[in-house]
Amino acid sequence: MYKDNRNEWRWRYDASNAETIAVSSEGYVKRSDCQRGIDIMKASYNSPVWLPYDLLDAA
Repeated sequence: MYKDNRNEWRWRYDASNAETIAVSSEGYVKRSDCQRGIDIMKASYNSPVWLPYDLLDAA
């Protein structure tokens, strides 16, 4: 978690190779709300991934 230029809380999720793979889509006034966004993201690890039909066989 960090504070942005507008002094709002944001989160960034980095992979083990230090590449950013997810970011918060909004700034949060309260740190607890930012933490809730992180918790929601973590809980979605088991969610299905949807692809458009025309990309199902794409390499």
